[in-house]
Amino acid sequence: MIVLDTCALLWLTLDPSKLSKSAAAACASIDALGGYAVSVSIWEIGIKIQKSKLDIGMSLAQYVELVNQVNIVQVPVDTSLWVESLALKWDHRDPADRLIVAIAKRKKLPLVSSDGVIKKFYSSVIW
Repeated sequence: MIVLDTCALLWLTLDPSKLSKSAAAACASIDALGGYAVSVSIWEIGIKIQKSKLDIGMSLAQYVELVNQVNIVQVPVDTSLWVESLALKWDHRDPADRLIVAIAKRKKLPLVSSDGVIKKFYSSVIW
């Protein structure tokens, strides 16, 4: 299993050519790895659509149907995960990024992300 940040999820499902070679290779081998883990990405995408900061060419409901066709494991967000995300020794304010990193750390999984801030903080980033 690997964890996808929001951009990686978007690119995997809508425009795989935007993934780096390493990220695409990791995603291609996903069946052997047991699926992709995401949590707040659908929420983050929905917020950006509502604020007109993102246009994915379909409704959020249609996008969720598309995501459901991929081997995605939605990681439930509970209080302990929120606390873990807040306890990260990381000066980063984005709650979605903090939660995504907390999931990867908790599960000891690699994280597919092109985000330089995440790459500097979390050592097991694939890009």
